Amino acid sequence: MQKNQGGAEQACTKLHNEISYADLPLSCPPRDDRVWDAHPRVYLPIEEVGRVVCPYCGTEYVLKNWIG
Repeated sequence: MQKNQGGAEQACTKLHNEISYADLPLSCPPRDDRVWDAHPRVYLPIEEVGRVVCPYCGTEYVLKNWIG
């Protein structure tokens, strides 16, 4: 995460994430990230194609060991 001018960390700043099947269902921002300063949480359908881009922040998610 990046820090803003006040030194606090900002959400949704990592532009590429590799996730595992244990992380499903996939949401952006991820379940462990803060959401008060991020875009609305959306669930992304990655299981069918193995890769998806968040329509809000442009973060790309790649499913490790995906078999299509």
